[in-house]
Amino acid sequence: MKQVTFTRMEDGTKEDYELLDRLEQELHTDYAGRLLEWVQWNEGETGYRISRFEHVLQSATRAYRDGRDEEFVVCCLLHDIGDLIAPYNHSQTAADILRPYVSEKNYWIIRHHGLFQGYYYFHHFGEDRNARDVYRDHPWYHDTVEFCAKYDQNCFDPDYESLPLDFFEPMVRRVIDTRKHHTP
Repeated sequence: MKQVTFTRMEDGTKEDYELLDRLEQELHTDYAGRLLEWVQWNEGETGYRISRFEHVLQSATRAYRDGRDEEFVVCCLLHDIGDLIAPYNHSQTAADILRPYVSEKNYWIIRHHGLFQGYYYFHHFGEDRNARDVYRDHPWYHDTVEFCAKYDQNCFDPDYESLPLDFFEPMVRRVIDTRKHHTP
């Protein structure tokens, strides 16, 4: 495999960075497939009555059945993708993974859903269940409240019939293959 000539980035040439760009593009040829694989890693027992994998399938299924657009459905499917690697900031991790592929609105919803979801349980730990209200004047506050109410907090039902992951795969591929903007 070809390699760059530098040992310090400041010494890199245009050719070095073109090489790295080509190699990076090859690495990302099936990023959608990798994300779908990561979603499946959430299968397994939890303290919930269903797996985290089933939770996100329920979320995406509910959004799809409500007629939400494809990008939103994909966001529902991937909203907890950060759980395994960043349990204390999973929503920020998921949002950062999705950022190049989704609208600013959907990015904001996913980034803040962890705090907004606290409305349903923070008070059980002596915390402020209305901590989300720090964003009350934000244009997407109510959208995030709605996301949590319709597509997150209610998606732990063992009797709900979710669509299978392969139903969502083409949607994920279309959304992930359409990069919205470059984020460093």
